[in-house]
Amino acid sequence: MRTLRWEAEARRQYRDTLTYIASHDAAAAERLGETIEAKLDLLRRFAEIGRRGRVARTRELIVHPNFIVIYAIRRNTIDVIRFLHARQLYP
Repeated sequence: MRTLRWEAEARRQYRDTLTYIASHDAAAAERLGETIEAKLDLLRRFAEIGRRGRVARTRELIVHPNFIVIYAIRRNTIDVIRFLHARQLYP
């Protein structure tokens, strides 16, 4: 099983999202966090579970209907490059 390595910007995007949601509904933020963490756990075990990314050598995993994780598979790690809302323009 590979380990996740978060780029600083991706980690910030994830935390900011949960913080924003928690400011309106703490229980919803906790449920969302648990849902995303479960998907990331699957990603650790099955690195190619996401679709081919729009950017070369990346993949995209829909971790919730509204959120996507952009990542790259490395030899021993999965590098999380971006965490974004599905409506955000990317790349």
